[in-house]
Amino acid sequence: MNSEFTVAVHSLALLAYLPDHMASSERIARNVATNPTRIRKIMSTLRKHGFVKTKEGIGGGYILNCVPNEVTLAQIYRALSGGTLKPHWCSGNPEEDCLVSANIQAVMDHFFFEAEQHYEAYLEQNTLQTVLDRIRKCQQQQNPLQV
Repeated sequence: MNSEFTVAVHSLALLAYLPDHMASSERIARNVATNPTRIRKIMSTLRKHGFVKTKEGIGGGYILNCVPNEVTLAQIYRALSGGTLKPHWCSGNPEEDCLVSANIQAVMDHFFFEAEQHYEAYLEQNTLQTVLDRIRKCQQQQNPLQV
């Protein structure tokens, strides 16, 4: 699995958290702790799927274009990382004269396919709002005297 999904969820949660629901790629990159080019690439995909809009020019940036309690983590995952649970490389050689080597790739593909289905079903039960609620809960646990 790649980290695009985590960066996308982080970016969307940040936009939802900000009062004006807008931020530049530089601001998002600082918050995520990555570079602005990577953010722009991910945000471009999020824009294509309707999660964000862009505002051009000075003072522009990315604007949240979705309702946090209506967007499931599965939707975000499919837009950015669907199918990445399976590694790019698998051991074995289908042409090898060995039962294990000749069949391990197909067997492992099946496990990754099923795991991805279960993972997406779990993500379907959680929304961007779930992420925001858990962030607030973490903050309250770290600083119980703050309201």
